Amino acid sequence: AVAWGRPSPAAGRIEGPIGRDPKTRKRMAVVRAGSGKPAVTHYETERALGLGASVIACRLETGRTHQIRVHLAHIGHPLIGDPLYGRATPARRKALPEGARRAADGFPRQALHAGRLAFTHPTRGEEMVFDCPIPADMTALIAALAP
Repeated sequence: AVAWGRPSPAAGRIEGPIGRDPKTRKRMAVVRAGSGKPAVTHYETERALGLGASVIACRLETGRTHQIRVHLAHIGHPLIGDPLYGRATPARRKALPEGARRAADGFPRQALHAGRLAFTHPTRGEEMVFDCPIPADMTALIAALAP
């Protein structure tokens, strides 16, 4: 994930039930206990991109709708390019140099990529693992944001 800001602490565990946002039904949100499904995301900042953005690795304990997007936004670090959860604060945008700000503002999709998917095959019981490198558009975004 390429997210706005720099998480503090740099690594941690986000635990918060996810359910429909009570104000905007098209969105999901961290909701009060008992009204959503349990969700846990482990995150680690892999690279700070100045003060305005970071590359963050996420590992899911659960698999809820929009989980990474919701949890990162919940801790104040929404994904760059996310039209639903990704609004950056003016201060974070201002923390980026002009060229980096243009790259972030112009990124046409959520800056999120599944580098590894792993699960147990439902009938054979064997572990299935699929790795995929970061796509070129995200590599270019990271390069543009790097100080």
